[in-house]
Amino acid sequence: MASSALKIINPNSDVARRGQALQLNITAAIGLQDVLRSNLGPRGTIKMLVDGAGGIKLTKDGKVLLSEMQIQHPTAAMIAKAAVAQDEITGDGTTSIVLLVGELLKQAERYVSEGLHPRVITEGYDYAKKEALQFLETFKSPKAEIDRELLVSVARTSLRTKVHRSLADTLTEAVVDAVLGIYRVGDPIDLHMVEIMKMQHRSETESRLVRGLVLDHGARHPDMPKKVTDAFILTLNVSLEYEKSEINSGFFYSTPEQREKLVESERKHVDDKIRKIVEFKNTVCSGENANKGFVIINQKGIDPLSLDILAKHNILALRRAKRRNMERLQLACGGIAQNSVEDLSVDVLGYAGLVYEQVLGEEKYTFVEEVKDPFSVTILIKGPNAHTIAQTNDAVRDGLRAVKNAIEDKSVIAGGGAFQVALSQHLQEFKKSVKGRAKMGVQAFADAMLVIPKVLAQNAGFDAQDVIVALQEEHQNGYIVGVDLKTGETMDPKLEGVWDNYRVHRHMLHSSSVIASNLLLVDEMMRAGRTSLKGPDAMA
Repeated sequence: MASSALKIINPNSDVARRGQALQLNITAAIGLQDVLRSNLGPRGTIKMLVDGAGGIKLTKDGKVLLSEMQIQHPTAAMIAKAAVAQDEITGDGTTSIVLLVGELLKQAERYVSEGLHPRVITEGYDYAKKEALQFLETFKSPKAEIDRELLVSVARTSLRTKVHRSLADTLTEAVVDAVLGIYRVGDPIDLHMVEIMKMQHRSETESRLVRGLVLDHGARHPDMPKKVTDAFILTLNVSLEYEKSEINSGFFYSTPEQREKLVESERKHVDDKIRKIVEFKNTVCSGENANKGFVIINQKGIDPLSLDILAKHNILALRRAKRRNMERLQLACGGIAQNSVEDLSVDVLGYAGLVYEQVLGEEKYTFVEEVKDPFSVTILIKGPNAHTIAQTNDAVRDGLRAVKNAIEDKSVIAGGGAFQVALSQHLQEFKKSVKGRAKMGVQAFADAMLVIPKVLAQNAGFDAQDVIVALQEEHQNGYIVGVDLKTGETMDPKLEGVWDNYRVHRHMLHSSSVIASNLLLVDEMMRAGRTSLKGPDAMA
């Protein structure tokens, strides 16, 4: 009835009924699954994305792929949005969620083709999802004390699925130390306190953690020191340049002396501020501190005359620093940012053991290192070209989230497909307690879970069936086992240090079953006439 009514209102519209609508949804989900399945895991392949302007992006990160690909099909776009939301909430699991949704629909198709109503399958999925979430609570490994070694394992597991092995191992230490550097017990972890700075320079494996700050500009005077050790840091938000008045003003003079006086009085305001800073520097850097350096980092401008005076007094001054860097400077070096130069005292100064400038072509970078107790750190990403740096940047972002999740969850999940194998076996047992035809939905859910270890094995070049059988046999003997991607045999993820995030699995189970259930229950798709090229006469 609805479709015939729609035809009358809009003769150009497309309507897909019952079996056809379901088939469209299943085909779209499986199609998206086929695109992403080769990316899963450390042995996954890489996709090359080329945009309209010819820009290249190499990635195997599911979130980047799904957000950059032009997905036209409405069902595939819906799954992609849900998977990207998974990444925004937990930082990982995008590829897995697409695989699970595709597999849940593929398994359901078997039963639907035999005449089972989709509603019965969705009921089974609902039972299975609730049981799976309860099983996850018993399967997880709670850790009262999350030590650095465990965090390194979690970060390594996450990073190796994003970038090649040698780069992942380089970034692992940097990512873990960065999060531990900004972590304070009892406070939420703010990953914005980890600055990510990119330098197109040398190779990506030279990326490193800087316990301090890297600023993407340098001193603006050639005579200023390029390297300062044992330095006091003064952070300012004071304009040290001559500024025109807000109203149009001019002055009249009758002799050159009068003009000189008027120009001098204009400069006097700025010169007084500079004099106070120089006097303060001379007071602080005297006696036992005589050999200490002095660095000024100002959020506003410093004019050439003022820079000249500061350079003569051996002061390194940086102007127009970004506001977010001013906040981080105080956290990294200590000290308090000043909005005036009237009441300067030693208490407002920060400290850094080493401040130096590095020049790369046209770009200047200033490194503030060897600070005492950094509450803000920088991960310096290097790479020979833009797409390598972009790929490393995406990986670092996910690695930071993985470490943060592990600290906040205080628990981890055995990786390498171990959870999916254990859950599949558990649901086979649970099925016996489910009454009626919903059993088939539980069975379909249990079978769908095995897609993760299957695809991991396929991407590593092994036979999926052999691997699954070996995993199930080991599990029946009472062991928790995952896939060893080097040999294709079973391995103990706890011994190998392969750990996944608890919240990623929890969110993944919940989202995938909800999306799959919603798509199964769609029995009519109505598409407005704009996309249909058939004219009204052709429809008659």
